[in-house]
Amino acid sequence: MLKLLRPAVTRILTPLGRVLVSRGIGPNAVTAAGTLGTAAAALFFYPRGQLFAGTMVITFFVLADLLDGVMARMTGEGSTWGAFLDSTLDRVGDAAIFSGLVLWFIVSEERVLAGVALFCLVSGALVSYVKARAEGLGLTCDVGLAERPERLVVGLVATGLSGLGVPYILPAGLWLLAAASAVTVGQRLLHVHRQTSSVPPRTLRRPGEP
Repeated sequence: MLKLLRPAVTRILTPLGRVLVSRGIGPNAVTAAGTLGTAAAALFFYPRGQLFAGTMVITFFVLADLLDGVMARMTGEGSTWGAFLDSTLDRVGDAAIFSGLVLWFIVSEERVLAGVALFCLVSGALVSYVKARAEGLGLTCDVGLAERPERLVVGLVATGLSGLGVPYILPAGLWLLAAASAVTVGQRLLHVHRQTSSVPPRTLRRPGEP
C-alpha cells in the first residue's frame, strides 16, 4: 500500500522540492532538518501526553524523508554519503518517537506499555541492522513483514488516534508492532541463514572488501 502511495506523494512534493532547490537548499539539509524536527516534536509533545499534536508535527517532518529523495533526483546530487546520512538519521528519528512514548508511559505509570514501546524501539533498530549487516557481507535481505514505513505508519496512526480519545488503540498498535517487528527479525535471520548455508564461506564479501 505504501509503495503504491509513494508516487502520488512524490508528485505532491515535487513543486516544494523545486522551490527549495531554487533557493540553494540541498537534500542533505532537508534530511537533517526533518530528523531534528521529528526528534524535537517526539521528545517535547509525547512525554507531556500531547499525542495527537505531537503526531501531526512528526508527520509533517517525516515527509522530509520523501522530499529529500525528490530533491536528490531533481538536482542529481544523490550520493553514497546522502544515502548513508538518510539511513542513519532515520534511526535517530525512530528512536526519538519511541523514546517519547516510553517517557509518557513511565509518567503515566503504565510500566507494561513502557516495556512494549521499548521493545518496539530495540526490535525496530535490529530489523534495520540485520539488513545492513547482511548487505555488508554481500547478501540480500529485502524481506520481512514490517519494514520501516509500515512500522512508522502503525506507530503514528495508533498514537494519533489515542490522542483523539480512541480507547485501546495505542496498546493494540504497540503490541501489534512489537509482534510484527519480532517476526520480521526472525524472517531476515532465516533468509540470511539460507543464503549462507548454500554459499561457500570464502565467497562471502567481508566488510571493507571491494
